[in-house]
Amino acid sequence: MRPLLISAAALGAALLVCAQAPAPTPDLLLRAMRDEVGRSAKVTVSGLAAPYFIEYLVDEEDTFSVTASLGGVISRRHDRFRSPQIQVRVGDYQFDNTNFAGGFGGGRGGGSFPVENSYPVLRRYFWLQTDAAYKAAVEALSRKRAALRNVTQNDQLNDFAHAAPVHYLGDFQRLSIDDDDWTNRVRSLSAVFTQFPAITFSVVDLEASTGGFYLLNTEGTEVREPENVTFLRARATAQAPDGMNITDGVTFHALDAARMPSDAEMVRGITAMAQNIVALAAAPKGEDYTGPVIFEGQASAQILAEVLGRNLVPVRRPLGGGGGGRGGAAVAASELEGRIGARVLPDFFDVVDDPTQKEWHGRPLFGSYDVDREGVVPKPLRLIEKGVLKGFLLTREPVKGFEGSNGRARLPSGPGNSGAAISNLFVGSSDTMPVADLKKKLVALIQARSKPYGILVRKLDFPAVGAPAPAGGQPNGGRPVSMPIQIYRVYPDGREEQVRGLRFRGLNVRSLKDILAAGDDSQVFEFLNSQRGFSAETCVVAPSILIDDLELYSAEEEQPKLPIVPPPEITR
Repeated sequence: MRPLLISAAALGAALLVCAQAPAPTPDLLLRAMRDEVGRSAKVTVSGLAAPYFIEYLVDEEDTFSVTASLGGVISRRHDRFRSPQIQVRVGDYQFDNTNFAGGFGGGRGGGSFPVENSYPVLRRYFWLQTDAAYKAAVEALSRKRAALRNVTQNDQLNDFAHAAPVHYLGDFQRLSIDDDDWTNRVRSLSAVFTQFPAITFSVVDLEASTGGFYLLNTEGTEVREPENVTFLRARATAQAPDGMNITDGVTFHALDAARMPSDAEMVRGITAMAQNIVALAAAPKGEDYTGPVIFEGQASAQILAEVLGRNLVPVRRPLGGGGGGRGGAAVAASELEGRIGARVLPDFFDVVDDPTQKEWHGRPLFGSYDVDREGVVPKPLRLIEKGVLKGFLLTREPVKGFEGSNGRARLPSGPGNSGAAISNLFVGSSDTMPVADLKKKLVALIQARSKPYGILVRKLDFPAVGAPAPAGGQPNGGRPVSMPIQIYRVYPDGREEQVRGLRFRGLNVRSLKDILAAGDDSQVFEFLNSQRGFSAETCVVAPSILIDDLELYSAEEEQPKLPIVPPPEITR
C-alpha cells in the first residue's frame, strides 16, 4: 500500500472542517439509563437489602410489514416500539433473589415504554420500573431464604457470574425501504399461487426491521448493539384426497432489504414450493418405517439445528422446584447434560459455534453479533471435537460444571434470566463422500437387510412453516421434532417416490451417534430462533448425512373434510 501524503495546507483545511463539524447528537436514552442506574444503585432503604446489581436492557425496533394473498394486499403497516427489561438483584453473586421456583422477583419487562427521547419521561419510566423490580427482589429473597431454611442443597451453585465491563456503542441504522415498491413486489409474488388452483390457502409476508438493544448495568457495561433483518416468507396449504392438510413454505432472509434476493429468484423458490405442495397432495401416504435415513442438503442442517443445537444449552433447575420450571412450566432438560467428555457424534465430526465469523464463502452469515444480551463479548467456541462433547452455550447464570458466560445469551428466558442459543453453528466432517454416494450406500444397506426401500428427506417444516410437532414431544419421549415435508422412498433400483404424512419417533441426540456417513457438501440453513416474542438470527452450516436405524410412523389423525363446493375461478 502506498503511503498517503497530505500537504500542510490540506491538513489545515481538514482540521478546520473537523473543528466546524457539528458534535454528534447525544443519545438521550443511554444518558437516561446511565443516570437512573447510577442513582438507583446508591439508594438505601432502612431495614432492606441494597441491590448489588442493576441492569437495564431496552430493545428498540422499527419495522415495516406487508402481507398479500393471490395478488391482493391484506395488510400493510409501520411499527416502532421499545421494550424494557429491568433487572434488580439483591443479596450477592453467590446467593440472591433469582433461581427460585417460589418467585422470580427482580425482573420487570414489557409494557408500554416511550419511543421518543424525552429525557425526563425516560427517567420517570426507569424509576417506576426499577422501584417495582426492587420491591419484588426483596420479597423474593426473603421467600427464598425461608423456603430453603430446612432444605439441604446437594449442589450449591452461585446465582450469578461476574463479567468484565464492556463498552461497545454500535450505530443503529434508520429503516430505509421503499414501502410502495415492496408492497407491489409482495403483491406480485403472492400472485404466483393463482397458477395453482389446487392450493386452498396461500400468503406472502415481508417484514423489514432495524434497531437493536441498549444494555447498561452497575458493573460498568454500556452496550448499543445494532440488529437488522429482512425476511420474506411464503406459505401455502392444500388438501390430499383423504382430507390431509399439506403445508409447505419458503423463506428468504437478508440482513437488510437491499440484500434480498432478486424477484426472479424468489419467484423460482415460491413456484418450486407450490409445485411441491401439489405433488405432495397427490402422493401416497407413507407407512411405518424403521431403517437408514438420508438427510440431504438443508434437511441435514435443519435436523442438526433442532436435535443438536437445542441440546447444547444446559438448563438450570430453580431451587425448590422439584424438577419444575420457570413460572410453573416444566424444564426441558438438555439431553447432553452430564455428558462432557463423552462421544456424542462419530469421531469424524467437529462442531464450532462462531458468532465472530461474518461471512462464509462470500455470503454474509445470519448469526453474527458482537456483544450478547448480557454484555459479554463472544469468541469462537469448539463444542464437539472428534465426536466428543467439549462444552456448552453459556450465559451468566451458572450451571453445574460451568461458572461463567461464554457470550451466548441471545434470548430472554424469564424475568432476571437470559437464554443461550447457537449463532453460526458449523458442523464439519473429516471423512466425507460425494452426496450421490450417500444414496448408493443407502441402497446397499436396504439390500443387505432385505428392505423394500430406504428413506430420503430433503426438507422439514422447522422452523418457519408447517404444522407444529405433536404436543408433549415425540412418542417414546424426547423433545418435539418437526415432521418431514419432502420425504421420499428410495427403491433398490435408485428410483424415488414421494410420500406424505410421516413423523419421527424417538429421534434424539443419541440418534446422531449412528451417523454412518457425511456428504462432501455444505448447506447453509438460516432461521429466526424465536422465544417469548423475541428472535435471534441463527445459521447452521452442515453436510448431508446418513443415519442408521431411525423410526418413522404414519400420522393417524382425524382429517378435515374436503370442501363441498368447488373453488371459484381465480381471475385478476
